[in-house]
Amino acid sequence: MNDASTETVQVEYEISDGVGILTLNNPARRNALSTAVMQALKERLDEISGSREIRVVIIRAEGPVFSSGHDLTELLAGDREDNAAMFGLCTSVMESIRLLPQPVIAQVSGMATAAGCQLVASCDLAVAAKSARFATPGVQIGLFCSTPGVALARAVPRKKAMEMLLTGMPISADEALQFGLVSRVVLDDELEQQTIDLAQQIAKASSHTLSVGKRGFYEQVGLDNPAAYSVAETVMTDNMQAHDAREGIDAFLKKRTPEWQDR
Repeated sequence: MNDASTETVQVEYEISDGVGILTLNNPARRNALSTAVMQALKERLDEISGSREIRVVIIRAEGPVFSSGHDLTELLAGDREDNAAMFGLCTSVMESIRLLPQPVIAQVSGMATAAGCQLVASCDLAVAAKSARFATPGVQIGLFCSTPGVALARAVPRKKAMEMLLTGMPISADEALQFGLVSRVVLDDELEQQTIDLAQQIAKASSHTLSVGKRGFYEQVGLDNPAAYSVAETVMTDNMQAHDAREGIDAFLKKRTPEWQDR
């Protein structure tokens, strides 16, 4: 296993059968998203972006807390310029996840709070342990979770997002599933295997097709229907010209296994 770390900051990285796994591994600091952690995440995501080997990414964490969000000690010690740089870096990490060609799955156990909840909301999919909890509690300490609210409001209905932001109260994994913050809730002892199984199911597809589909989804999802269909028609037309689309359709019609160009 490779890792990008300092003595107190760790983001571990491994590859298994086309799946890239990023692990926040600083449980003593509740896997806080310090500048060093976010820089390590950004570097790994940039590296993965250009990989032909990796088809799916999992973001997970060691310990009882998925992530407590920003490192408050670091925020308090910084001036306005430092704070702006830290929030800007966080936005860059979250946008890297959205723009990454590969689908990204959050594997969530324990608490995901503030920017940790933002990290979950920014992923394409999220599998949560039954015992997981989610919160944006900044309002309780005088620092409203404004940037986490961007991702949150795009994952759950507006009024639920505002309730979480205004009260800071945690919601359960089942509530997170109900409101769309996560895509699956599983038994705690099945979390790792269920997440891997989901990732490997996705990884069977052509990486080109996954990339085209993810990019097209985010291009159209915020538009009204006519504009969304216009985008989707262009994406699908372009997709149809690709080798893997023609190969996949031909294989389906002939009842054979497709041979993706990137394999």
